[in-house]
Amino acid sequence: MSAVSNLQSEAHFLCSICLDVFTDPVTTPCGHNFCKNCITQHWDRNVMSQCPVFKVNTFISEMVVLFKCEVQQKASNSRSEQQAAKPGEVPCDVCTGTRLKALKSCLVCQTSYCQTHLDLTVKGLKRHQLVEPVENLEDKMCKKHDKHLELFCKTDQTCVCVLCSVLDHKNHEFVPLREEYEGRKEG
Repeated sequence: MSAVSNLQSEAHFLCSICLDVFTDPVTTPCGHNFCKNCITQHWDRNVMSQCPVFKVNTFISEMVVLFKCEVQQKASNSRSEQQAAKPGEVPCDVCTGTRLKALKSCLVCQTSYCQTHLDLTVKGLKRHQLVEPVENLEDKMCKKHDKHLELFCKTDQTCVCVLCSVLDHKNHEFVPLREEYEGRKEG
């Protein structure tokens, strides 16, 4: 990998006119870099002093390529360290091929994420609600309010969301869903 990144960094120092390492490097107003002599000769031959390169920010374009390579390398390393989901564990909904063990489930997206996919989408999930991994998350959501079913209504013997407890099951007796589950499992 270091040989590849060394070659990529060498490209930052090459003039796109003479294709050699810069001599007296200058930058055009559009942000491209050339040898002073190369760009001067180019502009002397052309009536309009236009950049001989398309108006692309080459520095940022090259940095994007390097960034993408680093992300792919990190994802590859991360995947090799993580384990495939075993029976009884929640698999990542984003993985293709071998589905890795999910670390979090998003109540908004109704998607479970392994460490790699969580890292790649973390900025997009800032305002989402992440919980411990939940299998079949869509089945554990209130159909009426699209909220996570987290309470058990003892009065009606049904799972409800927080909004249901206030709106549809007013004055009923509730316990946390996990508490009801544990009680039934023991009894």
